[in-house]
Amino acid sequence: METRRFVVCMLMASMAVVLPVFFVSDRGSHSYPVLSSAARNVSSDSGNHGLDQSVRVWPKLEFSWRIVLATLIGFLGSALGTVGGVGGGGIFVPMLNLIVGFDTKSAAALSKCMIMGASVSSVWYNLRVPHPSKDVPILDYDLALLFQPMLMLGITIGVTLSVVFPYWLITILIIILFLGTSSRSFVKGIEMWKQETIMKEEIEKREGLSHSSTDVIIDADYEPLLPKEDKSYWEVLCFNLRWKKILVLVLVWVAFLLLQTFKTQLPICSPLAWALNILQFPVALSVFFYEAAKLYGESKKRKSCGNNEAVCGASIDWTISHLLLCALCGILGGTVGGLLGSGGGFILGPLLLEIGVIPQVASATATFVMMFSSSLSVVEFYFLKRFPIPYALYLISVSALAGFWGQFFVRKLVAVLKRASLIVFILSLVIFASALTMGINGVEKSIQMINQHEYMGFLNFCDS
Repeated sequence: METRRFVVCMLMASMAVVLPVFFVSDRGSHSYPVLSSAARNVSSDSGNHGLDQSVRVWPKLEFSWRIVLATLIGFLGSALGTVGGVGGGGIFVPMLNLIVGFDTKSAAALSKCMIMGASVSSVWYNLRVPHPSKDVPILDYDLALLFQPMLMLGITIGVTLSVVFPYWLITILIIILFLGTSSRSFVKGIEMWKQETIMKEEIEKREGLSHSSTDVIIDADYEPLLPKEDKSYWEVLCFNLRWKKILVLVLVWVAFLLLQTFKTQLPICSPLAWALNILQFPVALSVFFYEAAKLYGESKKRKSCGNNEAVCGASIDWTISHLLLCALCGILGGTVGGLLGSGGGFILGPLLLEIGVIPQVASATATFVMMFSSSLSVVEFYFLKRFPIPYALYLISVSALAGFWGQFFVRKLVAVLKRASLIVFILSLVIFASALTMGINGVEKSIQMINQHEYMGFLNFCDS
């Protein structure tokens, strides 16, 4: 029955990918005036940056080598990006800009659509998967409540910085940051691989002595993949859902959406626009401090009782310094997302691993948080008419299908090989590939700006 349901879902998803190409036609490659006095392609509501263009370029959706190559790259990027918990915006934006031919603003908007599609399908898949080692949901809602508001607040900051910072500086900062997080994730993956090798050798030894693998205890930094009692599809789904915490996350999402929507209707730097910007801080900080106080109090209570069990999926002690570090990293992740037009997972995914979350939970939780941040941007871009609907439907379908299949195959591979470190290596690969693509795209545009003798210094936010 489960296999039949899975096949039906895959067939429906495949049809969703194909139908937009044949039944939804674009109006062709059109140019639209963009009123801007700055020599850059930036917008206070898009979180993107680049060369200023006098036209908005939307290529026609038709079968060609460009759409085939973009589909292939988009499928692989979405599949690997969602497994690693980083989304893949650093790959999508250059792909849509250089290969398909979209202008940079529209490429960033469509990139958000792809991240949203992949995130939604991945979250749906993860809701049907039990935790690999504990009797808790695979989505860590406590960490989601801790990071989601700060991530969305950081996106607002990143949008502002993208307007002020010169393009070459943003490119350099992103390359340095991505190479650093990619290298650290790769080292983390090697450490996990070595631990898994030791664990498997111990299991083989004990199996040889007692012909049993049910009482294995290994001193590792994360829980091993042990066999558990099977639950039905609906039991796992209902167990993974925590409606009260989901409701809080949705309320934060709605609050940010309303504030951003109202802000786009106002002149830049008007008093009311600044007031709406400032209102985002109490919304984000109230949820963060509530969850931080909860984690701090529970951690302190357990330590006083001599209980060393982790409060949530992270293995760190929830001290004030650690909570402030998580707040800073959440804002940093959102800022990078605002600069790139990505979902912020390039920081959140590696950070969850650093604080001791096992790869399966880190991937599922990071993707869950990205679903909110990316969908918020997609709704904003839709009202602003920042992307062509046919292309958006097609790319969302491709990424949704890729996200589901990526989760399915990699999870099966991890279960068979008992190597959760594979997820960490995928995360490192996607971040490194994003550093390369964003670097190449950034260098090309910077050279073009130099050749055209365009202004390459800092800009005034209100004048942009």
